[in-house]
Amino acid sequence: AVAQANTIVFDKTGTLTYATPKVAQIVTFGGNEESEMLRLAACLEEHYPHSIANAVVAEARDRGLTHEEYHSQVQYVVAHGISSRVDEKTVLIGSAHFVFEDEGCRVPEGEDEKFESLPPEYSHLYLCIAGELAAVICIHDPLRKEAKAAVRALHELGIDKVVMMTGDSRKTAEAVAAEVGVDAVYAEVLAAFVRSEKAAGRKVIMIGDGVNDSPALSEADAGIAISTGAAIAREIADITISSEDLFALVTLRSLSQELMARIHRNYRFIVGFNFSLIVLGVLGILPPTTSALLHNMSTLAIGLKSMTNLLPESEQSSAN
Repeated sequence: AVAQANTIVFDKTGTLTYATPKVAQIVTFGGNEESEMLRLAACLEEHYPHSIANAVVAEARDRGLTHEEYHSQVQYVVAHGISSRVDEKTVLIGSAHFVFEDEGCRVPEGEDEKFESLPPEYSHLYLCIAGELAAVICIHDPLRKEAKAAVRALHELGIDKVVMMTGDSRKTAEAVAAEVGVDAVYAEVLAAFVRSEKAAGRKVIMIGDGVNDSPALSEADAGIAISTGAAIAREIADITISSEDLFALVTLRSLSQELMARIHRNYRFIVGFNFSLIVLGVLGILPPTTSALLHNMSTLAIGLKSMTNLLPESEQSSAN
């Protein structure tokens, strides 16, 4: 599947980025206090196994804010965000797609201009209370330094569609996509996108690191988890790459293509060579003992050849 894949899907946070996000700014709406919104966000995110959730909790801790659990009926909506109840009000935190499209939340009246002027260089985490936007937490998570070169190398290895999945706003997502060199950006449910690609006859690799990536990892033809990600992602994925360098994916693709090429070469040689021995034997040109000797020698030669490195020495060194 890895050798034949022509679509590769990256979850942005923790895969294309270093997964070391920090809270850069908090923009409040509806007259809410910044510290109170951060405290509420940290309360909701405290047990969510994701790097952005960890960043929110860390920021609250650094500011000396306590965030004991005073919410109830918490629900972790996979691939979307968190829903809970606080003081008999529904509180949501997650992506723009989750809070605005799925849950129908709205921007407070008269604050559309503030909403439109959110800094595009950051990822945004939206906190809504009782159906109304209460705060936007701006997250800075730097891209991996090798991301652009790795995406270019994957293109060169025959993957014609590199996709980035993110809950960021369109403006933020397009800025990141242009920097990395991916072909398309989507904010829809990961698993649904993977299914649609497979239905279109494409072979799909999915790469992720979090709980929200797990359904897509299981749907893909080949699911790849990052070793530093959530345990459930590593459990569900077909492959876990131990390196934090995205060029491990390039090496994996090269190894897969070379391995399949070797299998096909060996198969064609074995069938062709043995068929020739049978024909020469039937025609009386080769005696049975000679045919048996040549057959065994070819088997030994194929076995020895197959034990050599799949990649050239230079590529093998860089892979190690």
